[in-house]
Amino acid sequence: MSTRSAAPFGYGGYEFKWSQAEKTVARRAFEQALKREFEQVVVETKRRAGEIEQIADVWALAEYVFGRRKEIETRYDYRYSVLPSVLADLIRAGRLSENDLSGLDDDKLAEIRRVAQLRS
Repeated sequence: MSTRSAAPFGYGGYEFKWSQAEKTVARRAFEQALKREFEQVVVETKRRAGEIEQIADVWALAEYVFGRRKEIETRYDYRYSVLPSVLADLIRAGRLSENDLSGLDDDKLAEIRRVAQLRS
């Protein structure tokens, strides 16, 4: 049975205990979602680059890439203290499914579901 703090959204984050097997499941799911995110950025960047006709288009592409980088750096935080919230956001964004998290204990899965629903 795991424990968690009463303040999951920052302020110290979660205090779940993660087994080695759960860490492996979480890391695999996290990396899979990140890979999907990167693939989408590459596809969209290539599409936009193919439409460049003037310098303003170049700057717009640079803005897009910079913005996506900031979003990704903000979204993908692998600290265990915030990981349930991160995984919930990835499910909500369609980057992960609950099946990708098979192997996490029931407390963590319940919290991930709860947070995903709150942020919907």
